[in-house]
Amino acid sequence: MARLPGPLREILVVGLGNISHPATRHSAGHFLIDSLADRLGIRLQSERMFSVGKTTIDNGGLDTVITLVRTKPLMNISGKAVSTALRQHLDDSRPSSMIVIHDSLDHKPFTVSSRFGGSAGGHNGVRDIIQALGQNQGFHRIRVGIGRPADKDQVQHYVLGKLSSEERAWWGRDGKGAQDVWKEIVKILKSG
Repeated sequence: MARLPGPLREILVVGLGNISHPATRHSAGHFLIDSLADRLGIRLQSERMFSVGKTTIDNGGLDTVITLVRTKPLMNISGKAVSTALRQHLDDSRPSSMIVIHDSLDHKPFTVSSRFGGSAGGHNGVRDIIQALGQNQGFHRIRVGIGRPADKDQVQHYVLGKLSSEERAWWGRDGKGAQDVWKEIVKILKSG
């Protein structure tokens, strides 16, 4: 995309998941990073702790560099990879310049919910990021609703279950879910 004159803003968009369990509900963050990369024409390059790619978009007359990151460590120990990506790939390495996309059992399937800061809400990947960042917990989150199984004892099996064809279409490049995630990212960018 052509560079426009004016101030430059940058944002890191991180997708959480388990690289060992691709295209599962627990790896919805990874799946969405791939969808966004496809939409934006970004080719992700493999680095030691994550895959990363970037592009510049025109955000209402303001150039914005969007860096997409797909973590490699298991979900529950992804904090170091995320904090490293933040330091290495953003000039402004404040956590408030980061959006983390992750699955949420507490949200209905096919829904998107964003928030800034707060507790991990029971999500071990988010908890590890908060611990890795120390006191700087103020980052954006986009929670991708996967719902809960009817049997509480089946949560692990449920989250590690493969995305259905309907879920894959919804969260895929041209799906309504991917469009909703992109709208949330744009809303965060516009809010500054």
